[in-house]
Amino acid sequence: MKAADVLRSAVFSLRGNFLRSILTALGVIIGIAAVIVMVSVGQGTQTELDNMISKLGSNRLEVFSSSSQGPVRGGAGSAASLTDDDAEAIRTEIPEVQYVATSNRGGGQVVFAENNWSTSWQGVNADYFPVNDWQMALGEPFSARDYSSASKVVVLGETVRRELFGDNDPIGASIRLGRVPLRVVGVLKSKGQGSWGNDADDLILVPLETGRRRLATAASAGNVAATAATSASTTLSAPRQASTVQQISVSVGRAEDLAFVEEEINALLRQRHRIAPGADDDFSVRNIAEIVSTRTQTTRLMSLLLGAVASISLIVGGIGIMNIMLVSVTERIREIGLRMAVGAGPRAIQSQFLAEAMLISLGGGFIGIAFGIGGALLTSKFGALPVQLDMRVIMMATGFSVATGLFFGFYPARKAAQLDPIEALRHQG
Repeated sequence: MKAADVLRSAVFSLRGNFLRSILTALGVIIGIAAVIVMVSVGQGTQTELDNMISKLGSNRLEVFSSSSQGPVRGGAGSAASLTDDDAEAIRTEIPEVQYVATSNRGGGQVVFAENNWSTSWQGVNADYFPVNDWQMALGEPFSARDYSSASKVVVLGETVRRELFGDNDPIGASIRLGRVPLRVVGVLKSKGQGSWGNDADDLILVPLETGRRRLATAASAGNVAATAATSASTTLSAPRQASTVQQISVSVGRAEDLAFVEEEINALLRQRHRIAPGADDDFSVRNIAEIVSTRTQTTRLMSLLLGAVASISLIVGGIGIMNIMLVSVTERIREIGLRMAVGAGPRAIQSQFLAEAMLISLGGGFIGIAFGIGGALLTSKFGALPVQLDMRVIMMATGFSVATGLFFGFYPARKAAQLDPIEALRHQG
């Protein structure tokens, strides 16, 4: 029996039970659509995470002040434990280190003309730009004189520039942060979403000394200013307070040196801060590579879980095909006997029933692919989840539908082919 004849006979049989065929294919449709949507969401999430990681940089260590000198760790009245001297010691005593960026931060309202915007500010040193891979879209970064003299200058993030200036060029304009006037000297290239889901462009940068001397307040700078006002109750000296930083970002040249550098920083800072053996550190070191690895593994596991859940729907659809094909064999026993009596062999009978299962599976697969693509696009447009459609996923879904038809259609087809022609003809359906 020719393939065309087998296919024509299979189509004719399915048309005779059209509604049943559609309902049988529904399980495959749902399964394929679910696979495409969920895998696309998983891949989109992974891609977004990779983009965040590339912006953040994985060969980095973050050192945070975590002093407990006040009544509450890190709260008002507690002293920041890290200083410029600590950063310089890391730079000079650990050769594997490339850059050492120091920063303090706060928040406030920035104003230009009638426009205002609530944002965060960071006081930074020169290494902050290469460590965080910040590039300039307009203007220039701070000069050496800006850093040394606490100049009233500012570099804007793209979000702040857009909110204050719209489409106008902000270079040279004067804005106010609180009561402090600042001259715009540059605008950062946009990074979009940050590593923790925040708007990475919603910030302004000032020289570190400018942040310390002109912007730090008890409300906006927390530890930095609070400890300066209560020096009588702290063990830190006044010069140490004046040079405190909230964070030190360390860039390491080679990824394989990260663990070693982390150990060296811990040992160096414990020595410099005269922390007794067994006592708690007044700082914390975070390995960005470890955080990245953990998040990546979690995302991949979630993607696999989503794909597994969707695959279960597909398996259920396949079982539905097997069930219906077995019912069809039972209903058509006499027909099978007649075909065998006029010369149809077991192979021809098996081919026909297998073709029917394949048609149901493939038809459901193609409809499921269309629904899956549509569902993924709708999720991307109206949902909060990132979606990435991949041709490989669509091809995988097509392969799934073919495999489903072959696997779950084989047993009913074989059962039909093994019927005894005489017994089939005697069957009263």
